[in-house]
Amino acid sequence: MIERYSYPEMKKIWEDKNKYETWLKVELLACEAMFASGRMDEDTLTFIQKNAKYSIKRIEEIEKVTRHDVLAFTTAVGEHLESFSSYFHQGLTSSDVLDTSLAIRLKQSAEIIIKDLEQVLHVIREKALEHKNTVMIGRTHGVHAEPITFGFKLINWYSEMTRNMERMKIAMEDISYGKISGAVGTFAHIEPFTEEYICSKLGLKPAAVSNQILQRDRHASYLTVLAIIGSSLEKFATEIRGMQRTEIYEAEEQFAKGQKGSSAMPHKRNPIICERICGLSRVLRANALVAMENINLWQERDISHSSAERVIIPDSAILMDYMLKKFAILIEKLNVYTENMKKNLETTRGLIYSQRVMLKLTTKGLSREQAYRIVQGISMKVWKGDTDFKSLLLKNKEARDYLNEEEINECFDYNNYLQHIDYIFSRVLG
Repeated sequence: MIERYSYPEMKKIWEDKNKYETWLKVELLACEAMFASGRMDEDTLTFIQKNAKYSIKRIEEIEKVTRHDVLAFTTAVGEHLESFSSYFHQGLTSSDVLDTSLAIRLKQSAEIIIKDLEQVLHVIREKALEHKNTVMIGRTHGVHAEPITFGFKLINWYSEMTRNMERMKIAMEDISYGKISGAVGTFAHIEPFTEEYICSKLGLKPAAVSNQILQRDRHASYLTVLAIIGSSLEKFATEIRGMQRTEIYEAEEQFAKGQKGSSAMPHKRNPIICERICGLSRVLRANALVAMENINLWQERDISHSSAERVIIPDSAILMDYMLKKFAILIEKLNVYTENMKKNLETTRGLIYSQRVMLKLTTKGLSREQAYRIVQGISMKVWKGDTDFKSLLLKNKEARDYLNEEEINECFDYNNYLQHIDYIFSRVLG
């Protein structure tokens, strides 16, 4: 488990203490169901509820011998139940306890992740509204394209994270299923009522059908959603890294007082949180692939999935919580350099207005191909020299046959490109 990235609330979910407490809750509810169905008297239930306890140290001692974690747990508890231990774990198989317990903890984790997503959405929204009209250059293929606003870039991120929120809620719903159906899922030694009773008490739904385990497509779906969210965060973090490049320097991670960027170069201010998010997203995707491979098990079940899940599930939940919390802080405290955005907008000396000039020419009776040829010819001269696009356009006889000076000047107003920003924001935010 990646302890170094744990926040306390998420960490507690995946600690042994919570795992065993959840196991015990499942087992005691099974006893309650036996009582409710008339297979256990009240005195027996009361005794078991009062005396069912364990120590983690004792479980570990027994597991060294049994090499089976659930048997070590039931033995440790049974030592306190005297003759009534025969009722404890009666008719259950290990995976009844393991998978139902895992569903509870995955649901608990999802609830935290959803809270994290809410916070991320809030900070992106606020930053997007703040910079709705902060003009900057839009880039395609890493090359200057046409003007946008920084808020426009952020509202796109907000929309993507809204979809991720919907995916996470669906994943939580999909994982909130338990199974108490016995060794191969046929209820041969336990009544279906027990499964329904336990699941309802735990806030889960009984799986419509299971074999010895809950089917692993559920877990693969859950971890895939985490990987998708991580990939979105990686995309956003990569964009910030690009904007922090010295030659661009339009946005920057907050550099805290006393922070050091390099052991060798005192001037360095590196995007370390963004780079960390990018690195950890790779772990989430790798874990999701393992979860998909866990879907394929022999017959009614083997345990090839079990060892992998002990790593990939806690690690993915913990990393997702960490990455979302870090990203929320990153956006909230992001340094935005609006003057550099304006300066970079002019770097190509007006070439970013080429499409508008071309379209203006087509309104004068030229074909698109003719207009493209004229504008591209002028544009290539700008790339090769120091002259700006507008000056060359004003001097170009072929272009001036169709466009007067006022019409050309109108093409070079970046506000033409931003006229629908309010509409886009209203469509996203409602």
